[in-house]
Amino acid sequence: MPKIIGSSLAEHRERTRSALFAALSHLMRERGFDAISLADIAATAGIGRTAVYNHFPDKESVLLAFIEHETSAYVRALERSLAEVEDPVEQLRVYVRQQLQLERSYHFAPGPDLREVVSRDAAAHLRAHVGLVEDLLRQILARAIATGDIPDQHLDAVVHLVHACLSGRSVPRGEPARGEFIAATELFVLRAVGARTAWSVRAAEVA
Repeated sequence: MPKIIGSSLAEHRERTRSALFAALSHLMRERGFDAISLADIAATAGIGRTAVYNHFPDKESVLLAFIEHETSAYVRALERSLAEVEDPVEQLRVYVRQQLQLERSYHFAPGPDLREVVSRDAAAHLRAHVGLVEDLLRQILARAIATGDIPDQHLDAVVHLVHACLSGRSVPRGEPARGEFIAATELFVLRAVGARTAWSVRAAEVA
């Protein structure tokens, strides 16, 4: 019988999953999802290969569970940050900063895009998780339009354009470059959606 990690089966399951997620994240930073096997994930996590099958049938299942875990935690944290701000333009600022500061281990992996190396069903799940984050942005923009802080615009198109601007960016780690990069991106997004405060900020900077 496999050794139980923790004081209960529930804790054992959670610790095992966490170890597998950490191993997957580490391996994806090194070589990309397409070059990883389930045996690699198990070995890196220090878990017997047969024991892994008690939790996941294949590496795609590990990936989807990992992304669901990471996305859910991120969305909860982002919702808490947004709840502290009432003004929709300020919420957009928060959203941009949070997105840029997020470490996306599954987005920054080397090799082909994940959607190109997973099954059609897995790719659909990946899109669904991205959709959870996009929905928050769509709600922010809709509120900004309703309050007159930005002009009326095609929300679906704008959401995709903003995400294209924010996704996959390598943010400098050191200051002041990091702060300057985030501030510049924040201003760019605000100006792109037509936020009045963005133009006033730019005018103040020029003055």
